[in-house]
Amino acid sequence: MKFKIFLEYNGTNYAGWQQQKNAKTIQGTLIDCTREVFKTNKGDNRFTDLQGSGRTDKGVHAVEQVAHLECITMLGPEILKMKLNDILPSDINILEIEKAGKNFHARHSAVARQYLYVISKRRTAFDKKYVWWVRDKLNTGNMKNAADIFKGMHDFSSFSEKQPEDKSTLVDVHDIAIAEDNSKIFLRIKASHFLWKMVRRITGVIVEAGRGDLKTEDIRGFLKSYSNEPAHFTAPPSGLFLEKVYY
Repeated sequence: MKFKIFLEYNGTNYAGWQQQKNAKTIQGTLIDCTREVFKTNKGDNRFTDLQGSGRTDKGVHAVEQVAHLECITMLGPEILKMKLNDILPSDINILEIEKAGKNFHARHSAVARQYLYVISKRRTAFDKKYVWWVRDKLNTGNMKNAADIFKGMHDFSSFSEKQPEDKSTLVDVHDIAIAEDNSKIFLRIKASHFLWKMVRRITGVIVEAGRGDLKTEDIRGFLKSYSNEPAHFTAPPSGLFLEKVYY
């Protein structure tokens, strides 16, 4: 049996999505709770696999992450959702569970992902864990001009952490937009996929443009040839949310 799981989580107290031996993670917590559910249901003890649509880093949140669960069970989706939510910690919540086709894969079947980054214009008593408070006044016009540069297919090697595996750094950014209200600035970015720390470095560079410290030609230069400079502007994880996965 294969299930498609939609979930939300507050990543503040977790070392990211991916299961690790000596750290608390979202995937690891879900696996532990799933095994616990199956132990309490006779015959439902054959857990196979649980995979997410992609990794989120330490401290990063999700409005809607997607995972698939492979197991042998007589439990229906609604009962499984109820049982999991009964034992999951309060900062992880299953939104929905549905049956999935045998060829569905949470990561490989996805065609795009969308992230939201939230910047606070002021000190806040409530949102510290969910925003990046930038004390400087930001020019959102400059930020929008900077954001437009990232649209389309580009080499984002300057905007990602080097990984041991030899992966392509070409990414197709479908859309990127800046919006604001009285207290916050919202950056949404949708792309085919994302590299490690890519959204946080793009956000940091756009904020530098908003401060007036980077020009559009500087940003175009980062996309034309590798530079370590964007790493110095990496935005904190607190304001980043995985918002939607497209299939």
